[in-house]
Parts: sequence; C-alpha cells; structure tokens
Amino acid sequence: MKFSFSAVFISVLLGSASLVSSRPVKGGKKMTMGAAQGQAVGAAYFITNEDSGNFVVSADIGADGKLNLRQAISTGGFGQHGDDGAATPGPDGTFTQGAIKASAASNMLATVNPGSNTLSLFSIDSANPSALKQVGLPVSSGGEFPVSLAFNSAGDSVCALNGGEVNGVNCFKVDKTKGLVPIAGTNRDLGLNQTTPANGPPGTASHIIFSEDGSQLIASIKGVPPTPGFLAIWDVAQDGSLSQDFNSLAPADGGLLPFSMTLIKGKSAILATDAGLGFDIFDLSAGGAQGNASQVAAGKSSANAIDGQVATCWSSFSPKTGNFYLTDVGTSLVTEIHVDDNLKGTLVKQYPQGNGTATIDNDIATVGDNDFMYVLQPNSTSISVLSLNAPGQAQNTQTVDIAGPAKNAGLTVGVSLQGMTTFIRK
Repeated sequence: MKFSFSAVFISVLLGSASLVSSRPVKGGKKMTMGAAQGQAVGAAYFITNEDSGNFVVSADIGADGKLNLRQAISTGGFGQHGDDGAATPGPDGTFTQGAIKASAASNMLATVNPGSNTLSLFSIDSANPSALKQVGLPVSSGGEFPVSLAFNSAGDSVCALNGGEVNGVNCFKVDKTKGLVPIAGTNRDLGLNQTTPANGPPGTASHIIFSEDGSQLIASIKGVPPTPGFLAIWDVAQDGSLSQDFNSLAPADGGLLPFSMTLIKGKSAILATDAGLGFDIFDLSAGGAQGNASQVAAGKSSANAIDGQVATCWSSFSPKTGNFYLTDVGTSLVTEIHVDDNLKGTLVKQYPQGNGTATIDNDIATVGDNDFMYVLQPNSTSISVLSLNAPGQAQNTQTVDIAGPAKNAGLTVGVSLQGMTTFIRK
C-alpha cells in the first residue's frame, strides 16, 4: 500500500486530525508519527527508500520491548528500488541487509540513499533515542546504488557497500560536527557486472560487516546459479585504509547466494543466509585466495539446507538464547538456528509471521533480561516483534502497523521499506 505525502513540511500526531508545526532539521522534513508514551529504553529505525524522498522512521522501544512509532525524518537524499525483473516491484528494494545502521558506541546512525548515491549521518539523543539530528550534509558513497553499511566497534568510522554499475566499498570517518569524511585508501572495486540500479537479486552485492576484531572488512556477493557467490575480504590497516585487493572466499559445496552475514563470536566464523539453500557457515580461519579468483571455503565451513525455504536472506543473533534467527521473504517464517562449538548448524524451530507479509531485514536488541527481535514486513507494511524468552520459545508480542501512522503523517510507504537497526541506551 502506498500513500503520497505533501511537499509542505508537516507534523501530524498519531490518531489526530490536527496539524502541529515542528522545526525542520538540516537536510529536510521531519514528521511526528506518534506521541511519546513513557520512558523509552531505546529505538528501532528503518528507511522508506522511496524515489520521491528517503526518510528514516524511528520507533521508541519500551521497557517491555514493544514499539511506539514516533518520527520520520528526511535523509536529504532519495531512495531507489532495484530491478527485480517483476512487472510490479516486490519487497526488498536493495537486495541487502544493513541499509541503515546505528552505533551505541558513538550514538550515531547512518543510512544509504540508493537513488542519489549518497550516505546520511545522524546523531542519536541517548535521552530520547527516537529524536535524530542530521550531522553535516549527505555525502557521495564513492560509487552507485549504495545498499549496506557497517560501523566499526568504536563507532568512529563507517564503511559503505555500493551495488550499482560502479560497485565496491568506501569508508568514512564519523565527525560529529562535519559528518562523514572519506578515509583515504578505502575506495575499492568489486568488479561486478552490474547496472544502476542493481539488477537481481542474483549477482548483486548483499551485506557489509567488520570482522570481530576489526582487522577485516567483509562484503557478501550473491552468485548467479549455478555459479556460487563469494565473500570479499579486505584487510584493514591501523589508519583505516584497506588492502588494494580482496581475498575471495566461495561457500562450501552447495552454497549459492550468500546474503546476510552474522558473526559467530569467538570462532572466526560467519553464518550467512543463502537464498538458494538456507544458510552457509564460513570458517574464516581456513583462509582464502588473493584477488578475484574464488577459493572454496574449507575447514569447518558448510552449506545447509532449510526444507521448504524460498529465499532465506536476513539474520541476527540473540545473546539471550545463544541462537541465530533467520527470515525468509518468501515463506514469511522466522527460523531459529543453533550453531555448536564445531560450527555445526541445526534448525531449532520456525515461527510463522503471516502468509505474504514478506519478512525481510531484522535486528535483535537486549532489553533488561530479555532479547527482542524486530522484523520489517513490507508487504503488510508492518513490523513483527518477537520476545526471545529461551531457545525454541520465541513468542510474537506485537504487530506494529506502519501504514496508518504514515498515512496520517502524509508519508509515502510501501514495498520499498528497507533496513532495520536498533539502539539501546546505556
């Protein structure tokens, strides 16, 4: 469902017909989508990714883990939907995870603007995490169709993955006054045969993360079956620059479309969702080959099928349960996976989120003694909230409607909704 929004700067209270003026921030409009309800412990964020203008939508996270939509603020850039070959574009417009990321270390948030080839930076008010303030102006991503972001552990630098005709990575210093400042020696090519916007999902860039110790920057690339995709791995120097070439690591036999990447902490390993199979385990301690020629992952790496899966593409990890949670845009299932000390992955349980809702990007936040999973669902224009009480015992606690508040605020939303990231104040 889509709604148009007026070019006039407005702020509309949820459930109210009256307009309330609000002071604009640098770079564009700000819209209030709901009234404050108690003291928030954090916030969840996603983007509208519309070609008429890209907005960050913020929602308070309460002490019970539930969401309260609060604000939409312009990024000062534009969204864009990739070419998925369908007459009517479907959900997941960037074919990626991580289109928006928050850093609790620096109280900053960054987002991509795929339609303007730019990135935007915001500061997070820890006392009111849904209140964002743009820092500096949007900056060039260093390529075309930027799709994914990763902060380092200190939150003082962020790297972007470009997935269009000019594809690769580029990194920036996070300056809390100036905004994003390019880091020399980080604009590196992937050499993908792509278009702007990207054409896929097969053959597209998927996700970007830092290794656990911060010494490597890793991008995942989907294959074009029967040719498998790969991980591109750059070494990160002390000054933040990247190695000129990347190490290329293909999944174990059977892997095809590595998508999201979630670190298996303490193991020098990654769980990557695989839209062609289920999920892949990459044992990074086994190494890779310099340059673009792929070497197949070795060691304890594996390719793992999920029976009945259609497109398992997004993942996150719960410290509370010690398990990984994967979402499938085709089946609208959340799949819980346990990975043991030998890097063997097993399915624990699956949780239906409603037929056709299109579960895409997600994130997990620890609130008090519990973990909560927030799942963006573009087809139903909503967010599912799951309480992760214990292994195998996830429970749906809330379904958050985005369409109604967006319509009241005059904000365009639809299947282009993208990303999910959370911030919990210290």
